Amino acid sequence: MLEALREQTGEGLTQVIELAVAFGLSALIGLERELKQKSAGIRTYTVVGFAAALWMLVSKYGFQDVLSDGTVIVDPSRVAAQIVAGVGFIGGGIIFVKRDSVRGLTTAAGIFLTAAIGACAGAGLVLLAAVATVAYFIAVLVLPLIGDFAKRHLNAPKPPIRVHFLDGRGLLHRIVEIVREAGFQIEDISVTQRNAVGAAPEQTDARSTLEVRIYVAGKGDVQSVVSELSELEGIITVSTVDDESDAY
Repeated sequence: MLEALREQTGEGLTQVIELAVAFGLSALIGLERELKQKSAGIRTYTVVGFAAALWMLVSKYGFQDVLSDGTVIVDPSRVAAQIVAGVGFIGGGIIFVKRDSVRGLTTAAGIFLTAAIGACAGAGLVLLAAVATVAYFIAVLVLPLIGDFAKRHLNAPKPPIRVHFLDGRGLLHRIVEIVREAGFQIEDISVTQRNAVGAAPEQTDARSTLEVRIYVAGKGDVQSVVSELSELEGIITVSTVDDESDAY
């Protein structure tokens, strides 16, 4: 009878198991991020998932002593909604943009999913939490392999790479070198001279800038090239464009 009372008040073995499930599944996801040396690792993911589960348990059982029929009504779904808002705030702090390169999207999405998994476990939906965890690993481990396979074996057209950079620094040679090292064959290059408008404040000494479009073919990864080029000193913007919809 004592155990049944504890189950009703939310401090029994069932709730401890639900917290443990949230802790373990969140830690598994965090471990994968940790091994890939991402900005958020096993500690962050574990705490986010565990906290989401704890909040769900509080929303389900934390107000039993003040409930009264017809006077006090508790809606656990409102807590779940606030978890979404809070985790969105954390995710927004992880995503950042450097020039035209966006970083942290997968990490932020992973934290968002981890919170949902923790909330599932805290709500008693352990099977859904486990299935969602398996789905996460399929998404981050299996799907990239499928994508790499498709890139290697499907001769899909590659969008041209557009690089806007400061003139007079020998960057064009380095840009071409990086593109070739990524496994691309360069089919055509067009270079246009531009003024220094758009340069960063520390680049005001530049008299002019160049915009180069590189048309490539091969089995390389265009986005990895864009990320690497964006790290070069003197690069203003790097992007991929379609000729029909190009708007600078």
